[in-house]
Amino acid sequence: MAVNAKKIAVYALVVFVLYVIITDPKKAADYVQIGFEGISDAAGAVGDFMTWAANGGK
Repeated sequence: MAVNAKKIAVYALVVFVLYVIITDPKKAADYVQIGFEGISDAAGAVGDFMTWAANGGK
Protein backbone atom coordinates (compact mmCIF):
# COMPACT_ATOMS: atom_id res chain seq x y z
CA MET A 1 0.00 0.00 0.00
CA ALA A 2 2.82 2.43 0.87
CA VAL A 3 4.50 1.81 -2.49
CA ASN A 4 1.32 2.72 -4.35
CA ALA A 5 0.92 5.90 -2.30
CA LYS A 6 4.53 6.83 -3.05
CA LYS A 7 4.00 6.26 -6.79
CA ILE A 8 0.86 8.38 -6.75
CA ALA A 9 2.67 11.17 -4.91
CA VAL A 10 5.55 11.12 -7.41
CA TYR A 11 3.18 11.16 -10.37
CA ALA A 12 1.20 14.04 -8.85
CA LEU A 13 4.41 15.99 -8.29
CA VAL A 14 5.54 15.40 -11.88
CA VAL A 15 2.16 16.50 -13.23
CA PHE A 16 2.26 19.64 -11.07
CA VAL A 17 5.80 20.52 -12.21
CA LEU A 18 4.86 20.03 -15.87
CA TYR A 19 1.72 22.16 -15.36
CA VAL A 20 3.76 25.01 -13.84
CA ILE A 21 6.36 24.82 -16.62
CA ILE A 22 3.76 24.81 -19.38
CA THR A 23 1.48 27.49 -17.95
CA ASP A 24 4.16 29.91 -16.67
CA PRO A 25 7.73 29.18 -17.80
CA LYS A 26 9.10 32.41 -16.29
CA LYS A 27 7.80 31.54 -12.84
CA ALA A 28 9.13 27.98 -13.22
CA ALA A 29 12.58 29.40 -14.01
CA ASP A 30 12.35 31.58 -10.90
CA TYR A 31 11.55 28.50 -8.80
CA VAL A 32 14.55 26.65 -10.22
CA GLN A 33 16.80 29.64 -9.51
CA ILE A 34 15.52 29.82 -5.92
CA GLY A 35 16.19 26.10 -5.50
CA PHE A 36 19.74 26.34 -6.81
CA GLU A 37 20.44 29.39 -4.62
CA GLY A 38 19.25 27.40 -1.60
CA ILE A 39 21.46 24.45 -2.50
CA SER A 40 24.42 26.80 -3.03
CA ASP A 41 23.86 28.50 0.33
CA ALA A 42 23.59 25.14 2.07
CA ALA A 43 26.82 23.89 0.46
CA GLY A 44 28.57 27.11 1.52
CA ALA A 45 27.37 26.67 5.10
CA VAL A 46 28.61 23.07 5.17
CA GLY A 47 31.97 24.23 3.81
CA ASP A 48 32.20 26.95 6.47
CA PHE A 49 31.39 24.40 9.18
CA MET A 50 33.98 21.95 7.89
CA THR A 51 36.61 24.69 7.79
CA TRP A 52 35.71 25.68 11.35
CA ALA A 53 35.87 22.04 12.48
CA ALA A 54 39.20 21.46 10.70
CA ASN A 55 40.66 24.48 12.48
CA GLY A 56 39.76 22.99 15.83
CA GLY A 57 36.58 24.98 16.33
CA LYS A 58 38.33 28.32 16.40
